[in-house]
Amino acid sequence: MRQKKFLLQEKDIPTQWYNIQADMPNKPLPPLHPATHKPMVAEDLAHIFSMECARQELDTQHAWIDIPEEVRDKYAYYRSTPLVRAYGLEEALDTPAHIYFKNESTNPLGSHKINSALPQCYYCKQEGDTNVTTETGAGQWGAALSYAAKLYGLEAAVYQVKISMQQKPYRSAIMRTFGATVEGSPSMSTRAGKDIITREPNHPGSLGTAISEAIELATTTPNCKYTLGSVLNHVALHQTVIGLEAEKQMEMAGEYPDEVIACFGGGSNFGGLAFPFMRHNILDGKKTTFVAAEPSSCPKLTRGKFEYDFGDEAGYTPLLPMYTLGHDFKPANIHAGGLRYHGAGMIISQLIRDGYMHGVDIPQLETFESGMLFARTEGIIPAPESCHAIAAAIRSARQAKEAGEEKVILFCLSGHGLIDMTAYENYINGDLRNYTISDDDIEKSLRNVPQVEI
Repeated sequence: MRQKKFLLQEKDIPTQWYNIQADMPNKPLPPLHPATHKPMVAEDLAHIFSMECARQELDTQHAWIDIPEEVRDKYAYYRSTPLVRAYGLEEALDTPAHIYFKNESTNPLGSHKINSALPQCYYCKQEGDTNVTTETGAGQWGAALSYAAKLYGLEAAVYQVKISMQQKPYRSAIMRTFGATVEGSPSMSTRAGKDIITREPNHPGSLGTAISEAIELATTTPNCKYTLGSVLNHVALHQTVIGLEAEKQMEMAGEYPDEVIACFGGGSNFGGLAFPFMRHNILDGKKTTFVAAEPSSCPKLTRGKFEYDFGDEAGYTPLLPMYTLGHDFKPANIHAGGLRYHGAGMIISQLIRDGYMHGVDIPQLETFESGMLFARTEGIIPAPESCHAIAAAIRSARQAKEAGEEKVILFCLSGHGLIDMTAYENYINGDLRNYTISDDDIEKSLRNVPQVEI
């Protein structure tokens, strides 16, 4: 019988995270203080984040960072996750390509986000904090953070993008099940939210608005720290457990990926899968191709501009060097969910500039068509975000068929879609449409980007 799944033992769960910053030929530009525009140090960032996460964020020296044993014990609740050969999808596509996916949908929260929520809450608890706050789009990160906070005895407050909260009500119910308080953003509970609603009463919300509210709460509440589910360096660091496991599992399968693909919102699951493999391109001369699949409605990698920009709408965050559509970018009300963030992480942005990876933008209907095919051939209903990676993998597999060449494709199934069935129902009923942002709208959204020399 051919082997479908490749599984590791608990003893094989990584003991260290991989920090690609240490191996990058060109380090990411530093984050800048929003008021002074001076490079920030860990002590500056620790005003918002835990001190340990602040140190990890700026660490360009150490390629390997120890995973605390207590965090590793919690990882054992659900790791390792399976590497799966997608035989059914391959047969449906009649492709010579070998398609593998790292299945991050099998953990109790249904997505990869818990890989960073656990260490972030662990560090906050170790440093004496009692409260954590965050933003969330589709809700995977908010659910993961709520669960991790409860494990470590922390109180969690989550600001969820208002339109996503309306589209996916069960995600906020999950957060409340774990004891978190949840507000739709923009809300009337913060100054940032009130200002946004005053300017635009029917604002659907964005990750930028939710970040502003969460940071405001963190900086005005004693013993409270802000936690983040994507974009920043320390989040991608924690997620490298995905790729480090996948390396061992690909060895078990006797293959090595020619192409590594993941969906892209801020970069956490992409970096988590890709960075451990990318180090071999940087250090050993491997030629693996790395593809980040983003929605056509929010194309920061393919049509954004590399600038210093705020990570939030109100301008509370540090200025980050990134490909951006502008911090006041308002995404369309589509089902890309957590992929509607306006900017890319600093590491990802530098890697794109240096040619180690590239982005592709995928129309909404293609993502759902691909997700439906995957569900019908592999038996897993993928999250709408993950459908972007599946669509890119299908494109690659079809190209392999046209060229008559074998290719090994590895993608990240970042989460399941069992709480996203409204989106699938809308697709099945023909109620979804493609949406591509115009050049004029991108130009308008970039007008308020701070003028900082790169």
